[in-house]
Amino acid sequence: MLKTIAAIGLGAAVTLSPLAAFAQTSPAARHHYSAHKPTGSYRSEMRARHVSSKDRARAGAEHVRQMRMQ
Repeated sequence: MLKTIAAIGLGAAVTLSPLAAFAQTSPAARHHYSAHKPTGSYRSEMRARHVSSKDRARAGAEHVRQMRMQ
């Protein structure tokens, strides 16, 4: 009886281990900035980040202005 339970537990562990590995490599888990592969030069990457940063700041300031007007 004990051997049967141990065999079932070992079988379950072996069966479920690929699922855990798949969950770690899912697209949601892999979407991290450090996993980003640059497509252009470092300078163009920094320029793009600077522009997007300015856009976010501008949008945030506009949101604050709208909230003050209410």
